[in-house]
Amino acid sequence: MNSDQLLETVNTFWDNHITPTLTEYIKIPNKSPSFDPKWEENGHMKKVVDLAVKWTNEHKPRNSILSVKQTEKRTPIILVDIPGDIEGNILMYGHLDKQPEMEGWNKGMGPWIPVMKNGKLYGRGGADDGYALFSSILAINALREQNISLPRILILIEFCEESGSPDLPHYMNLYADIIKAPDLVVCLDSGAGDYRRFWTTTSLRGLIGATLKVEVLTEGVHSGGASGHVPSSFRIARQLLSRIENEKTGEVLLDELKTKIPDYRLKETEEFVSVLGNEVVEEFPWKETMKPSSSDNVEGVLRRTWRPALSVVGADGLPPSANAGNVLRPFTQLQLSMRIPPLVDPTKAQEAMRKALTKNPPYNAKVTLHIEEGASGWNAPETKPWLSKAMNKYSKIFFKEPSGSLCEGGTIPFMAMLGEQFPKAQFVITGVLGPGSNAHGPNEFLHIPYAKKLTACVASILSDFRAD
Repeated sequence: MNSDQLLETVNTFWDNHITPTLTEYIKIPNKSPSFDPKWEENGHMKKVVDLAVKWTNEHKPRNSILSVKQTEKRTPIILVDIPGDIEGNILMYGHLDKQPEMEGWNKGMGPWIPVMKNGKLYGRGGADDGYALFSSILAINALREQNISLPRILILIEFCEESGSPDLPHYMNLYADIIKAPDLVVCLDSGAGDYRRFWTTTSLRGLIGATLKVEVLTEGVHSGGASGHVPSSFRIARQLLSRIENEKTGEVLLDELKTKIPDYRLKETEEFVSVLGNEVVEEFPWKETMKPSSSDNVEGVLRRTWRPALSVVGADGLPPSANAGNVLRPFTQLQLSMRIPPLVDPTKAQEAMRKALTKNPPYNAKVTLHIEEGASGWNAPETKPWLSKAMNKYSKIFFKEPSGSLCEGGTIPFMAMLGEQFPKAQFVITGVLGPGSNAHGPNEFLHIPYAKKLTACVASILSDFRAD
């Protein structure tokens, strides 16, 4: 394989065919079903499917089969089945649904407003991870251009990943004869420690989403006449959360949500911090003198990758400050996001949370807890020598730096499904979500120069594939 020719092909194709398409994709508010219950009626998902199908039909590898599968009342999946000429099966994965808008975008920018600035394409979904389908097809075509022999490759794109992939197990079972047992899984939905090398993810946390509602009155009443006598629903909610989290340290208190961190992951984290140094802190947009929860960078990274952590990500029953009268509110509702470490059983974790938050509520308040289906974390199997060698080799060729590995604090439900279903598979979990890219938040961007080199690395790794 000629690496210079490959990179030239990748750069040109990105500029001519991928960046313009991602620009159009960003304009479509294709929010995941959890954030757009009327997704079918609103039609944004269909627009994205049509855009992806049209583009894929124009650029798909020769002899490949493109199909869109959709069961009634479920989100669709896109499959691109590319026959191979050597033994083996590769599964490449991405998604085309998006997180909601989020406030705080810079002036002139917005979630559905694509803006190119300093090589970065701003807008929701380009990096997380709308580019995956297009980059995967490019990687295969770039190898075909040089007559590189490849195994059979299946590209699978889903449309509910940001909702926890609830429809994916259905399709995995329904189309098991098409998906088969992959020898190698390539996922383009993860992060990067920096933009200077090729990164792979070796573990992911799981996720439990929950809605906690505390009710104390049937309607709001004058705070002057009621406060003190009628307990505040917010104070009760705060007490309940203290049952599962130490509010001073952030430590999650439930044993069912913790795991022993493997020694090799501790060592990997130490190596990760030794490479990036204080960049593991500086990547976040800290406000003025704000400090992290730990001054030890290794411990800080472990807290966002291998320890459970609770975030309150939304609330109801709280009027905007400008419209908040002196009223003791009848209820407080909080949306909880509990990240759980790899190796933790989400079912046991859910039950522990339910028991802690609902048993014997203060003042006998009415407490309602709705827990969404939990997503398991994932811990990578041992990487085979050929794959480790290939990742490091091509990182040095295209980035001039050795490859790196990292543990991620986010969740990709599909990886846990695959890891359980196909324990012998090898994994390349990578992506463009490096420092500042801010997936799910304001000013999300896709680092185009990095995405091009990452595409070249992925293509080159595929060229070295071995089924044994």
